[in-house]
Amino acid sequence: MSSADITIIKRDGKRKTFSVEKIKNAIRKAFLSVGSFATEEDLVNILSHVRITEGMHVEEIQNQVEIGLMAEQYFAVAKAYMLYRQRHNEDREVRDHLDFLIQYCQAENAATGSKYDANANIEKKNLATLIGELPKKNFIRLNRRILTDRMKKMYGKEMSDKYIRLLKNHHIYKNDETSLANYCASITMYPWLLEGTKPIGGNSIGPTNLKSFCGGFINLVFMVSSMLSGACATPEFLMYMNHFIGKEYGKDYWKNPDRQADMSEKKRTIDKVITDCFEQIVYSINQPTGARNFQAVFWNISYYDRFYFESIFGEFLFPDGSKPDWDGLSWLQKRFMKWFNAERLKTPLTFPVETMALLTENNDVKDKEWGEFTAEMYSEGHSFFTYMSDNADSLASCCRLRNEIHDNGFSYTLGAGGVSTGSKSVLTINLNRCIQYAVKNGQDYMTYLAEVVDLVHKVQLAYDENLKSLQAQGMLPLFDAGFINIGRQYLTVGINGLVEAAEFLGIEINDNPQYVEFVQSTLGLIEEYNKKYRTKTTLFNCEMIPAENVGVKHAKWDREDGYVVPRDCYNSYFYIVEDKSLNIIDKMRLHGRKYIEHLTGGSALHLNLEEHLTKAQYAQLLRVAAQEGCNYFTFNIPNTICNKCGHISKHYLKECPECHSQDIDYLTRIIGYMKRVSNFSMARQEEAARRHYHRNEGKPLC
Repeated sequence: MSSADITIIKRDGKRKTFSVEKIKNAIRKAFLSVGSFATEEDLVNILSHVRITEGMHVEEIQNQVEIGLMAEQYFAVAKAYMLYRQRHNEDREVRDHLDFLIQYCQAENAATGSKYDANANIEKKNLATLIGELPKKNFIRLNRRILTDRMKKMYGKEMSDKYIRLLKNHHIYKNDETSLANYCASITMYPWLLEGTKPIGGNSIGPTNLKSFCGGFINLVFMVSSMLSGACATPEFLMYMNHFIGKEYGKDYWKNPDRQADMSEKKRTIDKVITDCFEQIVYSINQPTGARNFQAVFWNISYYDRFYFESIFGEFLFPDGSKPDWDGLSWLQKRFMKWFNAERLKTPLTFPVETMALLTENNDVKDKEWGEFTAEMYSEGHSFFTYMSDNADSLASCCRLRNEIHDNGFSYTLGAGGVSTGSKSVLTINLNRCIQYAVKNGQDYMTYLAEVVDLVHKVQLAYDENLKSLQAQGMLPLFDAGFINIGRQYLTVGINGLVEAAEFLGIEINDNPQYVEFVQSTLGLIEEYNKKYRTKTTLFNCEMIPAENVGVKHAKWDREDGYVVPRDCYNSYFYIVEDKSLNIIDKMRLHGRKYIEHLTGGSALHLNLEEHLTKAQYAQLLRVAAQEGCNYFTFNIPNTICNKCGHISKHYLKECPECHSQDIDYLTRIIGYMKRVSNFSMARQEEAARRHYHRNEGKPLC
């Protein structure tokens, strides 16, 4: 292969044909800077130490030039060449920042303007969001250096270099590399009851009444989320709130919620006091915060049926020795859901992301009351996730993340309970690229995939060691204070591009034996390595990642490098999103037990509908989900928002029903959380437009 046929990777990641003349000119300038002149013989001797290969990074080439200058004993020239590189790097950094600043300011929205980890959760670009974007590139460099240094110590330089090579070639993707914090967590609030926020650097004591609970809880969520790069789930939220309401108004307050609660001019009822608390908490947490790059805190809560609740919290005791009251909690859960659903008609509230936890038995919902209420809330237009399981050994949070909690016991030494779980780090495999790369190079793709999966586990173990080091130095107070149990935090292997990989192999994307075998063997391989590297203190799981940002990037990168790319966004489902031939049951089956068996970290099924179904229809779909083993799903019906008068409708309309304006926007899930479509990146807006929404035209949707 001649040099004219070789492509190299520039600093911006783009590929360009290699030019030896550019290297020669740089060497000549270095000679001239020290008052000398490079002869053709000098150039030949120096370049004899340089070996250029396909796909080599420009920095590697320049490193070889430095080695060549030193080897030929041109020490002064080598120093000049290094200084030249340094000055140009500094100039390039400033120029790149200026270019980004201009592009970001001119971008349609914050997600489109973001170069790294674009996020639709940022509603308006402004100076604060710009300031949050500027250091991201440096954080990526820092994170890579910290991780590769650890890998060199644990596995040697060759393995470390391999990680960077696979990362730069987009075989793998490190999620949230722009942050130093660990990923997401489901916390227990028990330490807060005992000591307030003091153990994590705050100044407040534990809550003593309903008012201090509400204010303190808001502060707690903000503090916890500032130390995480992902979501903060509070699965005990309503259980604790019910406890403090009961202390204020009696354990049986829910039996007579219209009773007057205060003597003020407003003469509020108990119900009004409670909904005022809801308002205070929800609206406060939905405000953008500087600690999150001017985005709202990603907050998740859970609801439970009676059997799920008793399984998880049956042995729980509050600090005063009392047990949680199911009857009060059941009422409060329903009241919050009703209130939140109605409140979304006033303003497009994003958080909390809600998950309904239902136990199943004999292919049906076990708690019939809560099964009916779930169907009722869906029929009334509420948007939430449902997690169904035949036992309470796992908990869903953070959009899709499923974590095993085999022992639901509570350690009162630290206050960390069965709900205290989450993910430390996510490292995602681009299955489409990996499989195509192997096939193109004449390799068995499962053999190559095993090689990549093994590396991913080694990288995650290196990350884990760095995390333990930070904890040892007092940098992780959430762990030390017991809000998060590090022993229940997972190292997550993410996957993306599964459907696209199957399409490349000529496999039909529907419920057929060949597709089942492909999914089970591919995901089964990852689970095999999860078990291989698992220890008592180190846990792994596998998750089909939401891919809000990277789904678009993978498609873009793969297309640029000549791989087969059937769509502009790799989605997070086991089916083709734009496939109109599949009905709702087909999609539930494709997210059923045959397909999710090895996805120990979970996946989320989004069933897109043009209009709401009836309570009876939703109840039937809950039974279908139980029968198929489809354990985590939601129903998406775009809400219409009028940009002119502000009216919100929970229906998918072409004009505002109030003022009849056609200047409208839609509120729907980008992946895990609901946002205006106008907040999506341009690439994600295009993907949203391609989504197929099932219509109820008198024909069965299933």
